[in-house]
Amino acid sequence: MTQSQVAFRRKKAFAWAWMPGKYLRGKIATLVLSVSLPGRDSSPRWKEIVNPAPGHYMHHLELYSLDDLDKQVVEWLRCAWENAD
Repeated sequence: MTQSQVAFRRKKAFAWAWMPGKYLRGKIATLVLSVSLPGRDSSPRWKEIVNPAPGHYMHHLELYSLDDLDKQVVEWLRCAWENAD
């Protein structure tokens, strides 16, 4: 954990969460969840996807309410966790 985000780890980190309201103004998400996946996921829910290294895609998801944490998000986290060994 750092002052700005929390990392979730297995053997290596697979997800990070941070609260943009501590740093940004305006209409912003309550929480941003970043998930490391082995490939690019095509869901339109992602705010941004970056490919910093081969086989490593960072997917950034803005969460505005608990309803945003649905089965699809759980599946993305499961996939990221499985690939973090």
